[in-house]
Amino acid sequence: MSHTLSGKAAIAGIGATEFSKQSGRSELQLASEAVLAAIADAGLKPSDVDGLVTFSSDVNTEIAVARETGIGELSFFSRVEYGGGAACGTVAHAAMAVATGQAEAVVCYRAFNERSGHRFGQATASTRGATSQGLEFSWHLPYGFATPAAWVAMFARRYMHEYGATSEDFGRVAVAMRRHAATNPAAWFHGRPITLEEHQDSRWIVDPLHLLDCCQESDGGVAILVTSAERARDLPNTPAVIAAAAQGAAADQYMMFSYYGQTDLTELRAMGVVGERLWRDSGLTPADIQTAILYDHFTPFVLYQLEELGFCPRGEARHFIADGTIELDGKLPVNPHGGQLGEAYIHGMNGIAEAVRQLRGTAANQLPSITNTLVTAGTGVPTSGLILTTT
Repeated sequence: MSHTLSGKAAIAGIGATEFSKQSGRSELQLASEAVLAAIADAGLKPSDVDGLVTFSSDVNTEIAVARETGIGELSFFSRVEYGGGAACGTVAHAAMAVATGQAEAVVCYRAFNERSGHRFGQATASTRGATSQGLEFSWHLPYGFATPAAWVAMFARRYMHEYGATSEDFGRVAVAMRRHAATNPAAWFHGRPITLEEHQDSRWIVDPLHLLDCCQESDGGVAILVTSAERARDLPNTPAVIAAAAQGAAADQYMMFSYYGQTDLTELRAMGVVGERLWRDSGLTPADIQTAILYDHFTPFVLYQLEELGFCPRGEARHFIADGTIELDGKLPVNPHGGQLGEAYIHGMNGIAEAVRQLRGTAANQLPSITNTLVTAGTGVPTSGLILTTT
């Protein structure tokens, strides 16, 4: 017998702070504001929550958030590793807790001052030392190969070599995301679309990545409340039922630079593992998805994900997006909120919130007849994904 989470839990509440470059308050306050907003959105009280889940990289401990929000006693708490790869994984952990009776209402949260505080795009010495990850990083940090943009650039250059993709192909992703953000009042780039020419003219970060191929650095927080699907149906909002939730790591996986064990740099096998599980557990196929919320920290990996998840064949993503397929009026709108390139970079959690809004029918750029959404977390690292539905 196959045991899955499908249909057992749902997202009943979402909450967020404003997205800025200078929040003017602590990360704990941002986390608490987002958590309280999610609880209120679900029509619940802090005392109704008995579980909290966050990222291992979040500095706001579960007990501190519980104290600051008045949640009280916790029967479940958990953290998920691997940076942005944790986003959908937090919801998976919450759903497992609910489905197994470990908790009745679990809030997943992520909050940081990533622009005004610690900036993830910069080189860091935090991974040095006698740890397994420190050992992995020791092979390339001494040579200055030290930033996420540089690691992704290596993949992107190989993809271009193998499949004939160009910087303009990557730029079409950036243009679409900024076009969506331009009509989303919550987006940092609201009212500020870009053209392909502007993308091409933006300064180089690491060849072949321009500035406009790279996501934002944002201050803010987002929280997601998960409870049983049965209970969610009695709460105020249309529930986003978790049809499938998955985590995945490839064989011989490294952190965002799997150049040693991975023989084909045109693949993101961890996302392939996630995709296979999502389709199996949900019983759905790519043709059943009306909108995809794809983790767009760097534009090339959006093309990779379209292929890994089966929306188009290997090497064909550049053709798939060429005629506006991923735009609001296209066959597969991607990131109607503007994604991390256009709305904000909250480690993918704002993408989960957008998927919920699309199912509720309350999104700023609301798409017609949305019943199934797919969400992915960070790519290049061990990762996670969700399929959310209205049934």
